[in-house]
Amino acid sequence: MLERVLSSRRAASVSDDGDESKTRKHISLGTRVTNYLIRTGHLWPCLLIGLVIVVVTSFVYHTRDVVCISASSSDHLSRLRFFAFDGLETDFGSLGVPWCRSKHGKTVEWTTKDLIKGLEEFVPIYETRPIKNNMYGMGFDHSFGLWFITQWLKPELMIESGAFKGHSTWVLRQAMPDTPIISLTPRHPEKYLKKGPAYVDGNCTYFAGKDFVDFGNVDWRKVMKKHGIKDLSQVLVFFDDHQNELKRLKQALKAGFRHLVFEDNYDTSTGDHYSFRQMCDQFYIRGGGHSCFKDSDEGRIRSRRKKFWEKAVDIEELCGPGEAWWGVRGQMRDDFNHSNKAISYAEHFKNSRFVESVLDVYWELPPVAGPSLTHQTRYDPARASSPIVEDGRYGLFRSLGLSRLEASVFNGYTQMVYLQVSQE
Repeated sequence: MLERVLSSRRAASVSDDGDESKTRKHISLGTRVTNYLIRTGHLWPCLLIGLVIVVVTSFVYHTRDVVCISASSSDHLSRLRFFAFDGLETDFGSLGVPWCRSKHGKTVEWTTKDLIKGLEEFVPIYETRPIKNNMYGMGFDHSFGLWFITQWLKPELMIESGAFKGHSTWVLRQAMPDTPIISLTPRHPEKYLKKGPAYVDGNCTYFAGKDFVDFGNVDWRKVMKKHGIKDLSQVLVFFDDHQNELKRLKQALKAGFRHLVFEDNYDTSTGDHYSFRQMCDQFYIRGGGHSCFKDSDEGRIRSRRKKFWEKAVDIEELCGPGEAWWGVRGQMRDDFNHSNKAISYAEHFKNSRFVESVLDVYWELPPVAGPSLTHQTRYDPARASSPIVEDGRYGLFRSLGLSRLEASVFNGYTQMVYLQVSQE
């Protein structure tokens, strides 16, 4: 490299000495043109046109990533820079993606190719959904995630805690047409039929209305015997009830269930209940831990991202009394935010270690597609794993049929998580 540099310098010096007349002619020509423009009054219009060209060229150059973002998952940093985050996700925990650590480092069997193939199959199914406007319920991302996980595991029995109008029941039924479902929900979905679309399943046992029993109070041994289930690893439990997820985990372990899906795995400082994402947001986890100083790198970046993402959290929202950032401002929330218990970091840390002690697999559903494709603003991409369909891959987005869906169905993403657990 040094030799090439020296050679180019020598060549330049020879050229300057050997052809000095060309330089003089060039300067002379430039002077003549300038003088002519001054005399004719065209100098300022030309300068203005030149300035516009420079500005447009600069804009095109600096925004070229809008149409050229790499489709590779290895280009995660480019994706973060594109969405106004130009720091490394591992510099500090502020905008990384903290994941709960499993006991043996296991992960799920499915791959991105499996997820893409699943999307191709699920989009036409989703378009037939009975509840088109599922406001306050699951959107497309989580509907796909529940359908995909259920179809992959093929359980002999499906249990859901929280059914609302019955959309999740419908999703489970699309995944497993003949498998029985048990639904625990305070209000029976049929009650919603009086006001609009709802779904009631004929092969579902409802503990609803007057018959409602909370998940933690069900005699599961008796229920399993009634359904002829001897192997509890053949049961899938889906939670969409906005309860403390640590509480639900302990109840599921006590009953012997191993495959769990939690719909609202809220990020730190968001949501109405204590979640696994909050529990596992720890300093020793890659992407975990936070700083409550406004002038820190994290503080500045969070403040800037607040302008772009509706659900982005700034330092004032993140931190509570005594700079408590775990849970929601240092609180362990439960029961649709009706119970707000302040906990210490020591207790929060203990909770995370307990979760790790029983985890065989922890997998957060990625967003179905990047924000530039779905036009969503309700989750911060820097706090989510790389989407299944990366930004820039509009051809794939369209071929999968995702472009046919309304943009509003992509605005319900909250890090749905699948857990495979065993005793600590």
